[in-house]
Amino acid sequence: MEKIIVAFAKEESSRRIREILESSGTAACVVCRSAAEVKRVVSKQRISAVVCGYKFHDESAEHLFEDLPPACAMLMIAAQSMLEMCESDDIFKLASPVSRGDLIASVRLLLQVGHRLEKMTRPRRSEEEKAVVEQAKAVLMSSRGISEEEAHRYLQKRSMDSGSRLLDTARQVLSEDCGA
Repeated sequence: MEKIIVAFAKEESSRRIREILESSGTAACVVCRSAAEVKRVVSKQRISAVVCGYKFHDESAEHLFEDLPPACAMLMIAAQSMLEMCESDDIFKLASPVSRGDLIASVRLLLQVGHRLEKMTRPRRSEEEKAVVEQAKAVLMSSRGISEEEAHRYLQKRSMDSGSRLLDTARQVLSEDCGA
């Protein structure tokens, strides 16, 4: 089950939301009572979503959202009048009172968005790493007389077969070539 943060200033709100989400199998919930606590948990655990109220005793949810990692999505649940004061278009909003079905559907959608954000923000290969892969492809092209596309497919297949990263496979190919 996916882990999310449920953060409301009122303990009763957190308890009700947590019970609904956990009993439905939607998510495992870490309950927080302040924005500072949310930040601490997010810094130590992989959390892709935060479900919260409009504000905490230490800051607003909108300010908290600015301090969350880019791959962490937020669902704010509050009275419609409070939601209208939130200026961020990147925060998902759900007017309370909310039905069990709407809450579950919204959190499932939020988790999907969190996964997409994570994929988009995942670090790419550095220039140095790209150079190693290109060098390994050049070695394969030269030694086997194959195209660049075939060399790349070879590296990918060998990487998948061995369960290692493409970069590690490329380094192995280069070390084998130096040893030959």
